[in-house]
Amino acid sequence: MNDTQFAVKIHAPDYDPRNRHPKIFETFDCLGSGEFMELSNDHDPKPLHYQLMIEREDTFTWEYLENGPKMWRVAIGKK
Repeated sequence: MNDTQFAVKIHAPDYDPRNRHPKIFETFDCLGSGEFMELSNDHDPKPLHYQLMIEREDTFTWEYLENGPKMWRVAIGKK
């Protein structure tokens, strides 16, 4: 995944907590098929992963690029 070109990068702490997931979902929904976004966060975004599994079932890929302890980075792709 090192050579992946990201259509967009989001650093979750830049957004107000109540707007984070809506912004991430909005960004994901704008991706074209085969495109990727990079999400970075100061904690494991596992709750977002679960929410995507429920609300966007079978439409995304999820790969950790960095797994803490200070920063988490995830490549989220649109199928």
